[in-house]
Amino acid sequence: TGNTKTFAKNAKILQIDVDAAEINKNIVVDASVVGDEKEVLKRILAEVPEMRHPEWTAHISELKEKYPLRYDHSQLTGPYIIEKLYELTKGDAIITTEVGQNQMWAAQYSRRSHTRQFITSGGLGTMGFGYGAAMGYGLGAAIGAKMGRPDKTVVNIAGDGCFRMNMNEIATAVRCGRPLIEIVLNNHVLGMVRQWQTLFYDHRYSHTILNDAVDFVKLAEAMGAKAIRITKMEEVEPALKEALACPGPIVLDCMIDQDLSVFPMVPAGASIDDIFDEEDMKK
Repeated sequence: TGNTKTFAKNAKILQIDVDAAEINKNIVVDASVVGDEKEVLKRILAEVPEMRHPEWTAHISELKEKYPLRYDHSQLTGPYIIEKLYELTKGDAIITTEVGQNQMWAAQYSRRSHTRQFITSGGLGTMGFGYGAAMGYGLGAAIGAKMGRPDKTVVNIAGDGCFRMNMNEIATAVRCGRPLIEIVLNNHVLGMVRQWQTLFYDHRYSHTILNDAVDFVKLAEAMGAKAIRITKMEEVEPALKEALACPGPIVLDCMIDQDLSVFPMVPAGASIDDIFDEEDMKK
């Protein structure tokens, strides 16, 4: 919600919750229904006619053209790797994520052609799937997705902080005997927390630097997986092609700069109207 005083100020808000105690707890709403969300939505849909808004969707398309997402094309970055993955898979892969910058870049740059192709915990960092800015369990989700859809290419997008949390699941993936791609966007920091510390905490990098001698390639190989380290842009496509052809789990350890940031963003406690990007920062 961001700043609750400015949340959806031009809208009427209907709250559906199975727990009556949650009604009006954070946001004062115009109307509420206490009940199971799935059942309530079924009944609402039966009462609401289908609407189409061609002028609005055309306006949104125009804004996308006018204000596209941008990133630095002069160095190896998460967005570049994710876009190259999309290009090689033609948007047909199932993508899972951990939690943090890797998750945001994946959401922004991994375009999809079907439903249920993007499996992530969303903004809440759901416990049991992912917790905190640098922790996650997307690798477990990827293993599950591959078991459920063995015909599909499955790729987990991770950060190095996330990989430290669940790298043992590479052994599980090997034991399952199914091909699986783990892309580690390795900046040797807890990227999302560091970004906040850079922008809002005067560069006080408390417990976010992971610049040690841990070798993810050797760790993956020790667990029975193939692994490739990527250090520059021209290595991305050959490595991805090799990963897509690999008959078992493979880890791509992608070395990116520690100060790359995700934009646009909204400061904590601010309104969605306070969103800013890198160009705003320069100004």
